[in-house]
Amino acid sequence: MVRILVVDDHPIVRAGIAGLLATEPDFEVVGEAASGEAALDLVSAARPDVVLMDLRMPGMGGVEATRRLARLTASPPRVLVFTTYEEDDQILAAIEAGANGYLVKAAPADELAAGVRAVAAGQTVLAPSIAAQLVARAHAGPEDRAERGPRLTPREVEILRLVGDGMSNPEIAGRLFIGESTVKTHLLRAFEKLGVSDRTRAVTRAMECGIL
Repeated sequence: MVRILVVDDHPIVRAGIAGLLATEPDFEVVGEAASGEAALDLVSAARPDVVLMDLRMPGMGGVEATRRLARLTASPPRVLVFTTYEEDDQILAAIEAGANGYLVKAAPADELAAGVRAVAAGQTVLAPSIAAQLVARAHAGPEDRAERGPRLTPREVEILRLVGDGMSNPEIAGRLFIGESTVKTHLLRAFEKLGVSDRTRAVTRAMECGIL
């Protein structure tokens, strides 16, 4: 079962999301919160695997709550941003704070459920519109932006592209006919070159640099 905490300041929206998720046989909604502060208070007791996080809320917003969740425990819950906002600064701020995925509320129910499962499994999830914005942002800078960026090997780029497609390390290993430890080694090297510490930020940073 995937344990989920729903964080949204609108009671009707929050109840609707919780009700929708509760219809999935492998989901358990273990709590609801109306603010970032309330989410932080609930995490220890509710022990969610995934926090479904809105961004703009009274008091502590979703970005700061995500940042604090990442520091809260040795094994923090995964965070999937679920919001109506698609501005570049909001997207990047959430991902830099530690969010593992970003979906918009216009997404169909099956896309939300698939996103929760993917994030719970350690994958990165970006709505197509969000990915498109990150690509556009990457290509909007100076023409030599990619040349000034980190230099990744073709294999590192290939693996990051598959991560961006939502594939796990074992799936990437199977696709490329290499060992899972080799995938991890390439990812760690890419993380170091990109100056990041996780898969989600590696993909978004590579998009910003024009690598993907």
